[in-house]
Amino acid sequence: MLPRTPVLFSLLFACLAPPLMAQAETLRIATFNTELSRKGPGLLLRDITRGEDAQITAVITVITQAQPDILVLQGLDWDHDNLALKALARQLAQEGATYPHLFAGQPNAGLATDLDLDGDGRLGGPGDSQGFGDYTGRGGMAVLSRYPLVVEELIDLSPLVWRDIPGAALPQHPDGSPFPSKPAQAIQRLSSTAHWVLPVELANGSRLTLLCFQAAPPVFDGIEDRNGLRNADEIRLWQVFLDGLLDGLLDRLLDGQLPAEFARPPTKRFVIAGGANLDPDTGAGRRETIARLLQDPRLQEPRPLSPQGGAQTVDWGEGRRMRVDYLLPSQDWHVAASGVIWPDSATSAAAIASRHRLVWLDILLD
Repeated sequence: MLPRTPVLFSLLFACLAPPLMAQAETLRIATFNTELSRKGPGLLLRDITRGEDAQITAVITVITQAQPDILVLQGLDWDHDNLALKALARQLAQEGATYPHLFAGQPNAGLATDLDLDGDGRLGGPGDSQGFGDYTGRGGMAVLSRYPLVVEELIDLSPLVWRDIPGAALPQHPDGSPFPSKPAQAIQRLSSTAHWVLPVELANGSRLTLLCFQAAPPVFDGIEDRNGLRNADEIRLWQVFLDGLLDGLLDRLLDGQLPAEFARPPTKRFVIAGGANLDPDTGAGRRETIARLLQDPRLQEPRPLSPQGGAQTVDWGEGRRMRVDYLLPSQDWHVAASGVIWPDSATSAAAIASRHRLVWLDILLD
């Protein structure tokens, strides 16, 4: 288990009293692409409840080692009643990591359409879903928390159509026409999985806002660079949102479901958490996009590290290690510590659980 000791501060009252020590409580946030996706609906629930799956056991071990207070998961199959997520939470509780609050909304992954969205000339394939997937909910997202999630104030950006986003860079055919077609672009959502803005009610009465996402890989396409462009705009969406440039779109999207004061971007006490599928220094994709996000003055770049992998958070095999998973707190947080759980050996839990590594961040609560 990673250490969870409080951080100590010294308050010196010169010439009046000896130094006084005050303890500051820390909050641990983590993001983890578990790659807990199966070949068909219901199979993940089956594997969790059987309790015999080595990968699931390893995922549980990694999470219990980290002991995050708030955990954002990616690559986890979604079902309508969150049965798989609830089963995972029960298994975690049995191992000493209790999360009474959870949320998982239907992702765009596997959400079928009746159009050719990937331009392969065929209908009904996994690339013709709003996000790549051959059944609804394949490889979705979830949040587990020891603190109440204010789901009634959730802002779900996942339904936003790509072409409606300010500054959207849409793929084109060589002749300049929309790729794969104008009707396809009229319905194509930007989020390949999801983008959520989810408030969390902390124990001291304050709030933290999670900005959760999982972007598409910027590969597996053609000269039109559909996936590369989409990946870049999925990452850029957070800056567009924080800039307030989505306000008109949000008004239409939410349609009065939230009071106006809740349907606006946070200006403090937020954390971007999730997978960008993009490294600022190496690999395919429009790397300048993630570089710009890391340099945004509203954010901190704590750059979590591990002794084994440095800042890298995924091992694609054959020596291809990259940093693609991120926790980026707003500037007003005081970051106490951060890290990446990288395996010590090929047989350790972190190696068996996923190609991705759990990334964690400790912030101080006032």
